[in-house]
Amino acid sequence: MEQRTIKRPIGLSGIGLHTGVSVNLRFKPAPADTGINFIRVDVKDSPMIKASIIHTLDQEKSPRRTSVGNGSVEVQTIEHLMASLWALGIDNLIIEIDGLELPGLDGSARGFINALKEAGIEKQDVLRRVYQVRSPIWVEQDGAMIMVVPDNQFRISYTLNYEYPLLKAQYVSFTLSEDIFEREIALSRTFCLEKEVAGLKKRGLGKGANYENTVVVGQNGVIDNELRFEDEFARHKILDLLGDLYLLGYGVRAHIIAVRSGHPLNLKLVDRINLQREKLQVSGIKAVHVETGESELDASDIQKILPHRYPFLLVDKIIELVPDKRAVGIKNVTMNEQFFTGHFPGRPVMPGVLIVEAMAQVAGILMLNKKENLGKIAYFMSLDNVKFRKTVVPGDQLRLEVEVVKLRSKTVQVHTKALVGGQVASEANLLFALVNA
Repeated sequence: MEQRTIKRPIGLSGIGLHTGVSVNLRFKPAPADTGINFIRVDVKDSPMIKASIIHTLDQEKSPRRTSVGNGSVEVQTIEHLMASLWALGIDNLIIEIDGLELPGLDGSARGFINALKEAGIEKQDVLRRVYQVRSPIWVEQDGAMIMVVPDNQFRISYTLNYEYPLLKAQYVSFTLSEDIFEREIALSRTFCLEKEVAGLKKRGLGKGANYENTVVVGQNGVIDNELRFEDEFARHKILDLLGDLYLLGYGVRAHIIAVRSGHPLNLKLVDRINLQREKLQVSGIKAVHVETGESELDASDIQKILPHRYPFLLVDKIIELVPDKRAVGIKNVTMNEQFFTGHFPGRPVMPGVLIVEAMAQVAGILMLNKKENLGKIAYFMSLDNVKFRKTVVPGDQLRLEVEVVKLRSKTVQVHTKALVGGQVASEANLLFALVNA
């Protein structure tokens, strides 16, 4: 989960697919939390452009590719490189470029992957940011659509369906990783229809394209080339989508289901995902130090520390609090809990995920009721070894015990247990990241 950059600088050269102009790149290591940044060394004062959604150019200005700019300078066709950076887990990088457009290479991501791996990948002592989509997201435009649903992994399913006889409907789906990307996605190339070529040239596009770096589909099949995969077209659409998603500046956990989407819809999706994440940021656990003079905290004290309120505040009181070491909370489970209305109403049982949430809330109180953590937020990052050993029913009293396992300046790992009558009902290892609000 650590951020990454490259170990040493490395260069790469080629021809831009659309501009047809020779260009030279130089990849350089970058400090943690700086992101992906392009530097136009051919322009006076070498302006920098961050690869992020706030710098993307309108698709009417930069069609059939993804580009970024800052008003005075631009860098075009960045999607294949961005997908490669996602695949290798590279969070921070400086890319010096002496032209307008990145090289197209062979139309795939293979050349970028090879160069970056040759430079070596280096871990940095700062955690990566990964956003787990919390609720479904939907975007559509001109017969294309993308749906995103919550998932504990990162998966993309793509359906390609062109109204063209030789471009058959194709469906591919991958749970993505570096290995899967290199074997199944990276080699897929940019493509177009033969009947589109004249129009693209007229618009000043495709000046550097040829039958070697672009798969051109004509009336009788692929022209002067051979497919690397039977469904190469759909695979390349996933490559483009990955590159566009990495403009978020963080990883994503979700299942993305796309039909006929391209760069315009991809970028709308990126905006929508980021909007959901920004809205949820305000619901993090915020630190407010409570001076009680003793270890116990009552409901009013807890509400000064946690933003949660009924019905989602699941801790009634704290009966023990040893800073940086241990906390014990109490949750009285009553028949009036809202979740019992629909969760096994004939025989009410407290949902296991809410037991885990209750344990996490006690951990949040332990971490954030410290003066040095004022202004920080604790983000729930992972669960391990979660076990449910006993049902919890109305009338039970949950004793929520939290023990610190590993304490660092930016992360806290805890072991938690929920007990009823001295018997363990649930236990789990939880990991939190502490970040500035």
